[in-house]
Amino acid sequence: MSEQQRAGAPGRLYGVGLGPGDPSLMTVRAVEVIAEADVVAYHSARHGRSIARSIAAAHIRPDHVEEALVYPVTTETTDHPGGYRGALEEFYAEAAARLAAHLDAGRTVAVLAEGDPLFYGSYMHMHKRLADRYPTEVVPGVTSVSAAAARLGTPLVEGEEVLTILPGTLPEEELTARLAATDSAVVMKLGRTFPAVRRAFEASGRLPEARYVERATMAGERTGDLAGTDPGSVPYFAVAVLPSRIDAPRPSPAPGSPAHPDSPALGSSAPDSPAPGSSAPASPAPDASAPDAETGSGEVVVVGTGPAGPLWLTPETRGALAAADDLVGYTTYLDRVPVRPGQRRHGSDNKVESERAEFALDLARRGHRVAVVSGGDPGVFAMATAVLEVASQDAYADVPVRVLPGVTAANAAAARAGAPLGHDYATLSLSDRLKPWEVIAERLRAAASADLVIALYNPGSRSRTWQVGKARDLLLEHRSPDTPVVLGRDVGGPAESVRTVRLADLDPAEVDMRTMLIVGSSQTRWVRRGGGEEIVWTPRRYPEA
Repeated sequence: MSEQQRAGAPGRLYGVGLGPGDPSLMTVRAVEVIAEADVVAYHSARHGRSIARSIAAAHIRPDHVEEALVYPVTTETTDHPGGYRGALEEFYAEAAARLAAHLDAGRTVAVLAEGDPLFYGSYMHMHKRLADRYPTEVVPGVTSVSAAAARLGTPLVEGEEVLTILPGTLPEEELTARLAATDSAVVMKLGRTFPAVRRAFEASGRLPEARYVERATMAGERTGDLAGTDPGSVPYFAVAVLPSRIDAPRPSPAPGSPAHPDSPALGSSAPDSPAPGSSAPASPAPDASAPDAETGSGEVVVVGTGPAGPLWLTPETRGALAAADDLVGYTTYLDRVPVRPGQRRHGSDNKVESERAEFALDLARRGHRVAVVSGGDPGVFAMATAVLEVASQDAYADVPVRVLPGVTAANAAAARAGAPLGHDYATLSLSDRLKPWEVIAERLRAAASADLVIALYNPGSRSRTWQVGKARDLLLEHRSPDTPVVLGRDVGGPAESVRTVRLADLDPAEVDMRTMLIVGSSQTRWVRRGGGEEIVWTPRRYPEA
């Protein structure tokens, strides 16, 4: 009889992690708890075999009271009125009641769990129903994630890398997005989900890196490349692993895509090395007669980082930035991208777009994976045009180029203000550095006379101080002085400021290169709500409709 039983006190509940399968990986504390327990409980399928019990078998005595918690369903259908979830909820409630009866009698109950009890484990359903009523201790265990990494013999995460753990039961598109965005990953619960999981790895571009581990530390253990795994052979107790990218071998180059020996000299291979247009001297060029040491199938990906920091990145953009060997871009935009070991960063000022594009394409010809970093959306007054223009030359015809979208400055400023772009709108740049002012003025008149909302990029700078005033006066020829104008400055950044003024009150002195202007149409509304908040929106229905 236990001390609790003699004292009439309730028993103690233990969630006991047993590790990934090898009994020798059980912790000393797990063995101690099983030895002290009056009742040993474990989950099993209807066939009655329990993996948890088999791991702990050597420590279960004849005098232990055993409670087999047998699932009514696993993956099959059920005629339960509440469906699959209802059947499980009823089972968990009944199982908890059985354990509570032992605890009320003063017995110590050890609930066995493969891996760690609170990591995708069945024990957690007992814990949530009982831990607030009885003294409870959870004994952690080695997870299948740690076991898989150990069996692969490769680092899982290093430095500032991020590890994402995903259930294979997620929708395929969700898996794809999360795999694209993360550094390292483990996908669990394979079995019947494996075909969709494999497609998600392929769609995210991560399949060449992915490894497969089956029954780590258990009998029948198997490891290999995910791409070569037969879908019909994959059990539930298997995981897909994306190991650390740091110092990982590059994928083999595709046939016909060797590094080009006629590439021009490159700059330094160290982080933050200068690109064309920078004043820092370049390091000695690599031997142009031989391929780079980092061989692979090169490409250029033009990515948009949105208007500010990491919160504005898409999963696809995160993945492309993480996978790149080289980052090329305007230094201000490069500073938004986290530094990763092994990546080279080539920063320059904002007036060498063509040179920057050529530099990136030359790197890609040598087998490098290059991300050209652009603010906002790369196709909106940004780097995609410059890269595609250079890529159209015969010398770069075979270099793969992709453009990944980003949140535009206009969308960001509009969202902060409300919904001023809710109907038709035009997007114009007020910079006359690449087109004459006469063209800008003609387009402003056309957009204004068409009663379009107008998003104005590049409104002013230290060297361009008169364009905003000219644009305001021209627009006043077509718009009411009370037309709302949104001024969004540094949206998403530390100095963010978003406010709305009348068109007649637009002061050019308050506008700089970091400001986005959105000029409303005749239908745009500007309202102050109850708490003093101002909102601007353009109705989707036009009056004549």
